[in-house]
Amino acid sequence: MQTMQTPQNPLRRIRGFTLIELLVVVVIIGLLAGLVAPRYFGQVGKSNTGVARAQIEQLGKALDTYRLDVGVYPTSEQGLNALVAKPEGVDRWQGPYLQKQVPGDPWGRAYKYKSPGDHSDYDLYSYGSDNAPGGIGEAQDVNSWETTATVRTQ
Repeated sequence: MQTMQTPQNPLRRIRGFTLIELLVVVVIIGLLAGLVAPRYFGQVGKSNTGVARAQIEQLGKALDTYRLDVGVYPTSEQGLNALVAKPEGVDRWQGPYLQKQVPGDPWGRAYKYKSPGDHSDYDLYSYGSDNAPGGIGEAQDVNSWETTATVRTQ
């Protein structure tokens, strides 16, 4: 026995989404973004602090190599630029001690360098995102004398 199929209206098959369906999808996407975005941005702050730690460690190794060659760390006046360009009056300089220019911290500022330092032979540090002493999270200070420091969160 054969069943007869009625021809369907071609306009009904081309039908799109209704306004209600689109609004539901937009609301769901908004809720997901509201849940995911704060966690994502929190991780960005932690990664900037991690980058700063890694850069300070790299600069510390370059400073140690400079000291082995020259006999002393660069003075505060010579600064970190002594790692890439020979300072005046330094005879045993065998650099450059960095492959590229001295990097800035992840927040776009220069690292602070003091030699002799208050905490060791030299102090190398960044004040974090807020560019002020202290702070927590991304605003936390990152320095060369606290090697086991962890990111403090609220």
